[in-house]
Amino acid sequence: MNVESTIKRTIAGRYRKERRFQQMGMISMVIGMMFLLWLLVTIVQDATSALRQTLVAVDISLDEDNFDQPINKASIKSASFGKMIKKSLRKDFPDVKKRKDKKQLYKIVSNGAEYAIRDSIIESPELIGTTHRFWVFADDEIDMLMKGLIDRNIEEGNRRVSDKTISWVDELVAEGRVETRFNWTFFTSGDSRDPELSGIWGAMKGSIFTILITMLLALPIGVAAAVYLQEFAPKNRFTDLIEVNINNLAAVPSIIFGLLGLAILINYFGLPRSVPMVGGMVLALMTLPTVIISSRTALAAVPPSIREAALGVGASRVQMILHHVLPLAAPGILTGSIISLARALGETAPLLVIGMVAFIVDIPTGPDSPSTVLPVQIYLWADSPERAFVERTSAAILVLLIVLVSINGLTAMLRNKVERRW
Repeated sequence: MNVESTIKRTIAGRYRKERRFQQMGMISMVIGMMFLLWLLVTIVQDATSALRQTLVAVDISLDEDNFDQPINKASIKSASFGKMIKKSLRKDFPDVKKRKDKKQLYKIVSNGAEYAIRDSIIESPELIGTTHRFWVFADDEIDMLMKGLIDRNIEEGNRRVSDKTISWVDELVAEGRVETRFNWTFFTSGDSRDPELSGIWGAMKGSIFTILITMLLALPIGVAAAVYLQEFAPKNRFTDLIEVNINNLAAVPSIIFGLLGLAILINYFGLPRSVPMVGGMVLALMTLPTVIISSRTALAAVPPSIREAALGVGASRVQMILHHVLPLAAPGILTGSIISLARALGETAPLLVIGMVAFIVDIPTGPDSPSTVLPVQIYLWADSPERAFVERTSAAILVLLIVLVSINGLTAMLRNKVERRW
């Protein structure tokens, strides 16, 4: 009787421990999901504000006296549109007399407003001689004020926008000269020191060129190496040493590959810094071990009977691999390779070492053009002192997450499409 009761208590205690373990697992999962959800909500909230941009209307008097004669593209470029903007603002607010107040007044519009007006005049030179209303970007602090990210109710000394500036902005709002529109510039322009002018297109093109170079180098070499090691290489100490080194390289920190690229590709071979071509080579070195390992695993998963059947009907070893083994291993190879490329797309450390952290405004036109990549752009904006770059950083993070999720979704689709069953 004592033995039976002891067994029952032991079983009951084991079941209680199992239930507690399951409950702890559920609680841990819920806590993790809550933190993840909180992170995503925070990023989306900040990113949403970056997709809206405040514009201010300024009436510019385009007198011919402001341009050199004859009026052409060169004379338009040499004209001082900054002075025209300041003159327009002084005309709108004639009571502003002090130099300090004038400087605050001029900061209502962005530093890039004069270049936007200049480009508009170049496209439409017939506007010269008239007074035209231009919608230009507001300064980043005015933009944050209009989005409610700067609290009007706190004391003037504790916020970056003065009471006078707020009163001037309110007058412009009352006149219908302040609007908030969708921020297309964020998706069509490159980097800028002014948050309201900055965009991710330059970094996106840099990421595209870099990942293309990585893919063109890593995939053919990695798959070919995996096929040789799995199907042709003799089993001896030398191949065992190669396999051990490949496995070790897959665990090496990514910044080591950046140092390798800096020492060999840049310092020894003299390749240029901060270009997608070098960045792609470095990421290909980093990705290659993972591609080889995943490809070998996919090849090893093909049943030996497939090889034996192909060889039995007279196929050569090369025909057996190309016509039978590789097609059956393609889903695993494709999955491992694309996941490796997705990891390379999100890398920052090796690219920082080879100089892709440079401040580059121009949009890259090719793999040999100076550029940065999206993760590095996020790093640069996150380190910027301007508060308006916080929302740009969140928006860039959201774009990068969407790209990575899309790549993973594409991987699943391609895997299902090429998968064969036996």
